[in-house]
Amino acid sequence: MEIEILPQDFKGWINTVILIVVGLLAIAFLFFWMMAMPGKSHSGKLPDLTVEEKEIARRLESHVRKLAHDIGERNFMAWAGLQAAAEYLEMTLADIGYEVRSQYFEIPEGSVRNLEVEIKGTARPEEIVIVGGHYDSVVGCPGADDNASGTAAVIELARLFFGKTPGRTLRFVFFVNEEPPHFQTPTMGSLMYASELSRQKEEVAAMYSLESIGYFSNEPNSQKYPFPFSLFYPDRGNFIGFVGNIRSRGLVRLSLETFRENCPFPSEGIAALSIIPGIGWSDHWAFWKQGYPALMVTDTVPFRNPNYHQITDTVKTLGFSFMARVTHGLKEVISKVAEEK
Repeated sequence: MEIEILPQDFKGWINTVILIVVGLLAIAFLFFWMMAMPGKSHSGKLPDLTVEEKEIARRLESHVRKLAHDIGERNFMAWAGLQAAAEYLEMTLADIGYEVRSQYFEIPEGSVRNLEVEIKGTARPEEIVIVGGHYDSVVGCPGADDNASGTAAVIELARLFFGKTPGRTLRFVFFVNEEPPHFQTPTMGSLMYASELSRQKEEVAAMYSLESIGYFSNEPNSQKYPFPFSLFYPDRGNFIGFVGNIRSRGLVRLSLETFRENCPFPSEGIAALSIIPGIGWSDHWAFWKQGYPALMVTDTVPFRNPNYHQITDTVKTLGFSFMARVTHGLKEVISKVAEEK
């Protein structure tokens, strides 16, 4: 009996198809693994704001109005605004009752600073949880969403935690020079800060970068994504995002799970490859560079907000009731992580 042998080129074609299929399955599994998150995003009508959330909303609007309207543009080209913003932060935090520390460093235009306040941990004070946001704005922009919104939330979280006794040390940090031309360069404020932590061999258990958290829309197709994430995530920009790298996946999952358990507000999360556009576009990137777990809490600003880096990024475009819900939910997240064993 004659046995027919497959031609060599046909066997090669089959092997190629198998490799392609295996590769596609591996990619599909990777994307599923990056996006697999605990709990379920809130849907439907939002509940009425609580009394506490109404007060948070009022305070958030006051901070954003001061930074983005009264002070306005604040960066190396708008030097007076940058200094005024730092002074406002220092005064506001001192009024809460904190001792404010500044980390000064030099750029060609002069001396700039990061600011921090701290609540010492009671059980594991050597383990630090950092909540931060940048207070500068891009050139030519008042920066209400990017990033007076995140800065305001950090102020309010510092106020909400004042007098508390967390197990881990809590630090609330305000970074300078996140925007170009300093972005991801040695003069980026958060990189200066994180590098100093590394030199001092400090142990950072978690870092949260609050980056543009004030713009929301229920309109269809108001949310965009880098390909292929639009196939998996909602097309309405009405959620808050928790974004981390692969190494920070555990922190992302814990944070999002806690948020969903405590805050009836739409939320999405991802722990993705840092090379994907947008994943590392804020101060959490500086902590990744030092090997620390960090994530960004964001409204995904360049993928949603039409006012991104424009003169139209003003106070009137923001939703302070939404911001208040997010801030209140983050209080629960930070409480959990600061006490987590």
